[in-house]
Amino acid sequence: MKFEFIDKKQGSIKDDILSGLTVALALVPEAVAFAFVAGVSPVVGLYGAFMMGLITSIFGGRPGMISGATGAMAVVIVSLIQKGNALGDGQGLQYLLAALILAGTIQALFGVFKLGKLIRLVPHSVMMGFVNGLAIVIFLSQLNMFKSGGEWLSGAPLYMMVGLVAVTMAIMLILPKISKAIPAALVGILVVSALVIFGNIETETVKSFIQNRGGESIKAGLPIFNVPLIPFNFETLRLIFPFALILAAVGLIESLMTLNLVDELTETRGNGNRECVAQGAANIVNGFFGGMGGCAMIGQSIINIKSGGRGRLSGIVGAVMLLMFILFASTYIEMIPIAALVGVMFMVVIGTFAWSTFNIINKIPLSDLIVIILVTGLTVVFDLAIAVLAGVIVSALVFSWENAKRIRARKTTDEHGIKHYEIYGPLFFGSTTLFQTKFEVQNDPSEVIVDFKESRIMDQSAIEAINKLAERYHKAGKTIHLRHLSKDCIKLVKKAEAICDVNVLEDPNYFVAIDNYNKLSKLQSKLNTTS
Repeated sequence: MKFEFIDKKQGSIKDDILSGLTVALALVPEAVAFAFVAGVSPVVGLYGAFMMGLITSIFGGRPGMISGATGAMAVVIVSLIQKGNALGDGQGLQYLLAALILAGTIQALFGVFKLGKLIRLVPHSVMMGFVNGLAIVIFLSQLNMFKSGGEWLSGAPLYMMVGLVAVTMAIMLILPKISKAIPAALVGILVVSALVIFGNIETETVKSFIQNRGGESIKAGLPIFNVPLIPFNFETLRLIFPFALILAAVGLIESLMTLNLVDELTETRGNGNRECVAQGAANIVNGFFGGMGGCAMIGQSIINIKSGGRGRLSGIVGAVMLLMFILFASTYIEMIPIAALVGVMFMVVIGTFAWSTFNIINKIPLSDLIVIILVTGLTVVFDLAIAVLAGVIVSALVFSWENAKRIRARKTTDEHGIKHYEIYGPLFFGSTTLFQTKFEVQNDPSEVIVDFKESRIMDQSAIEAINKLAERYHKAGKTIHLRHLSKDCIKLVKKAEAICDVNVLEDPNYFVAIDNYNKLSKLQSKLNTTS
């Protein structure tokens, strides 16, 4: 029997509530860890996860997708915090909040102008590299949980940690085959927590995890509205704008890529533009209410989907429960062993990685394989934004190169001595040089017809190539006729009235209006003359 990590069934209210609770439990150490990476208080990270999760779940374009504080944005935030602190004692957080408001505005505008559809430009090979790289990043981040005081665990603590992780993973693997009434991840966390608490097992918990990294507790009150306390001048804008731009780009790329992945896993379709607006609104709210901001989280999204969460309710429950943990249940949440949460994330790694990559290595073009490896590597070494942009650029260059070689010209000479060039393939910046080599200007007869019926003019470089070709024939004292060009092309072709024509009777669907009817009639008469 084949094991399927993702169940494609429709969700229910019960599934959404239980999966939301599971997500909330898994969000705690993630938000805390990313807050430490960013250089802010754990509570700031938890506030950020709560506000991101709630707003995007209600207004976002992808039900079932979870947003929160993420490592990709934390890496950018840490530099801004440091520069802000250098300008004044403790001002780094205030500059971050201002940058989040600006970044959120950029993201919202991106959605308002319907630019979310640009995600369609991401090839499947880039998508595979993205999920593989992110799976590796999640795996490596969990390895840090096997350290204490900066040193790797050893002896009994290591064996206990590994054993508890294995128990959690075993529960998540076996339970779905017996019953799917309760999310396996939630059962795994509860069972392992019970073993640790009632068995008096010494292992790192959420509380010790926070304390070992300089924090105290996750207990706090409600987020409070505040306008960032920074100077509103050009110097401030010059400092925060580059960071805001990077935060907006990283957040949108990760969110839209995660949306795409969840679409594939659930065989449904989300709304990218709506998600952009929701992500932007959530970051703006974070800026005014003291959260560290964030974006979509692939790990928690997969936990949610795997646990049966399909509707908006799952994300709302996850966010609200996270707030409840902060307000009322911090003591109990801090008792959860880190090993249980690591086990859940290891199962996320297994479900995220595109294992089919190994099966298609010898079945896909070498260029696609290179893109997959490139994006995977860059995601691990640098960050998601750089990896995806590099993958898209390389894929675009490969596509252009391959299409540049497809321009062809079929050459025939009719009984009247007129030479015909029938052009096949796209004419664009990459194929213009090869296009020019197809013509034998000096050896051609005095009258030449170039037919673009089976070709398409793609850009300004193609128009210039046509103009240069016409000039070459005119300098040689020969007449050239261009046929089946679109109306827009004709407007840009020099001397169009003299050299552009089309047989509208043969090709009514590609009609081009031409004023020079005498020229057209004369050519038609010559072509139709019979001996």
